[in-house]
Amino acid sequence: MVSIERRKFNCWQRAKQESETVTSASLDKYEIVNDLLVIKWEDEEESYIPFETLRNNCPCAECKGETDALGNLYMGQGEPKSETSYKLLSVEPVGHYALQLKWGDGHDSGIYLFEQLKELGNLSG
Repeated sequence: MVSIERRKFNCWQRAKQESETVTSASLDKYEIVNDLLVIKWEDEEESYIPFETLRNNCPCAECKGETDALGNLYMGQGEPKSETSYKLLSVEPVGHYALQLKWGDGHDSGIYLFEQLKELGNLSG
């Protein structure tokens, strides 16, 4: 029984160490300005992400594909994009970890994690 308790502690300790090394982005506020999603992060950094970058990096299964249990990637039909596809209509928070974007062509299934948004902001300069 002692070894079981020790294993539990070791697993807990390892999980704690791993969680401490993961950095997570925390959003302070956001707004739509012209053709940019502007995000102010709690660490005082700001991201200016063009709508085109956001839409072309949509994380939904239809756009990005999804993987089955065997690791096979299945892509969606992929609707052709028009000018309205790149018009951002609204932004809604999803819990304390993501934003859901609604586009002019009705596409709204992408849930953008804060970490992904921060990476896209870094790519956009």
